[in-house]
Amino acid sequence: MSVVGVDFGTLKTVIAVARNRGVDVICNEVSNRATPSLVGFGPKSRYLGETAKTQEMSNLKNTFKKGELAVKATTYDRHFGGRDFDKAIVDHLQKEFKGKYGCDINTHPRAYARTVAAAEKCKKILSANQQSPVNVESLMNDIDVSAMITRQEFEAMVEPLLARVHVPLEQALADAKLTKDDIDVIEILGGGSRVPALKERIQEFFGKTLSFTLNQDEAVARGCAFSCAILSPVFRVRDFTVQDIMSYPVEFAWEKAADIPDEETSLTVFNRGNVLPSTKILTFYRKQPFDLEARYVKPELLPGKINPWIGRFSVKGVQADGKDDFMICKLKARVNIHGVLNVESGYYVEDQEVEEEIKEEPKDGEKKDPDAMETDNKDDAPKKTRKVKKQVRKGDLPISTGTASLPESTKIALFEKENAMVMEDKLVADTEEKKNELETYIYDLRNKLDDQYAELATEEEKTKIKEKLEASEDWLYDEGDDTTKAVYIAKIDELRAMAGPIMQRHFEKVEAERQAVQAKIDAEKEAKRAAEEEARKAAEAEKAANGGKDEEMTDAAGEAKPDVDETGEASK
Repeated sequence: MSVVGVDFGTLKTVIAVARNRGVDVICNEVSNRATPSLVGFGPKSRYLGETAKTQEMSNLKNTFKKGELAVKATTYDRHFGGRDFDKAIVDHLQKEFKGKYGCDINTHPRAYARTVAAAEKCKKILSANQQSPVNVESLMNDIDVSAMITRQEFEAMVEPLLARVHVPLEQALADAKLTKDDIDVIEILGGGSRVPALKERIQEFFGKTLSFTLNQDEAVARGCAFSCAILSPVFRVRDFTVQDIMSYPVEFAWEKAADIPDEETSLTVFNRGNVLPSTKILTFYRKQPFDLEARYVKPELLPGKINPWIGRFSVKGVQADGKDDFMICKLKARVNIHGVLNVESGYYVEDQEVEEEIKEEPKDGEKKDPDAMETDNKDDAPKKTRKVKKQVRKGDLPISTGTASLPESTKIALFEKENAMVMEDKLVADTEEKKNELETYIYDLRNKLDDQYAELATEEEKTKIKEKLEASEDWLYDEGDDTTKAVYIAKIDELRAMAGPIMQRHFEKVEAERQAVQAKIDAEKEAKRAAEEEARKAAEAEKAANGGKDEEMTDAAGEAKPDVDETGEASK
């Protein structure tokens, strides 16, 4: 079991996966750890990631405390990033190419796109070197262009951007209610932060050395994967709490009640910087059902063209008892840890008088003996009470919700559309695979007819098959360049049927040779075994013969030996 975290960047996407042994960033099909955030749509298929990046040039017109972390503030400059650095270099190159070569890239979209790619490469080189060459072959009208940019020139180009570095930093300190002296470590993330001039400005602002302990490109994806592991019930991870905050203030608006002329019609309920999750109780005095809307307070702060309208909530079941009475309605609004707002529930209350016991306090100078025993006389004394008004929950109020989220029917339709595109992508890949298989089979069979199958086929068979191969090859590079998977399969089967008898003969020949070799090996083994058996028998026979001779020699030696008496003289 594993979970993944995805850092969807505007230029690149990094995916990390949390497994049992830790968090790893996974590589794409070309072994890159960051994948371009691009999807290209062709006439018949989609191109994702790296493949879409290669299509960008040719399809330019169609391209688009320990264990605890608390976020104190979030600030940004939406018009300041790595792409703006690239734009500064592109503008410089546009002027230089126009004056030096007469090539105006602004009039040629493809030339402009190639210049952007060269500018990005130049920026990366200048992050580690003092100068960088820029070379673009056949930029326009078959003209090769080149330029040289130094780091000093680059820093002069981006000076208007660098002059704005301090603005979000100062805002972050102000929102977090911190000073520069309160900051201990400044960790830098993001590929664009590798620009030396940018790092110098940040370091100069804080007066402290910057830290680069995290992977600047992959840290966000790793964090996402780790957050998913924390939320997942199937993962057991080290205790770690992330306390996030609201990035954008949210307000509720409603129509003014006719019987309450001085009532306000809007209220900022969740302010910027509120800790997540956050719950608020809204109180309304109403005689009849009412609606309220939620929206972001400052639409200009939202990224892109996001609709500031969040949702509409209709409160039903409101009915006052009397003409002059109001029903006290309470709504529970909550923003969860993901920043999603919802009015979870509603209920109404009534003011009721209840008796509350008044606690007696010891009089001044009166001391209670800790060793004294309490008597029953104290229980007989009357208790003092007072009447107070308390709100008592009486019942629930039904709430119907309408938000900007996609309806279920639209989600199902999009899901089915995505599945259809996945199947179409698979069909395109399978078709391309069969096309390559047909091409490979044509070349392979042609070579084998003159080599392995040369002695196994008649001249008539060779001629017929070669003519068919040539016709299939011509068809493949002409009409068959773009056809269906079934047609390629049929062509392969047709060629295999023609070459089948020859291939069968080759198989039989190879099998016969294999059996002959195996028979020879078996015969050699049998001969060797027989020779060893003969040698063993000969050795046993020789051993037996040698044993009989030894016994005869022993008997002969015993008969020839003279008798000796006790005096040592031989008897005659």
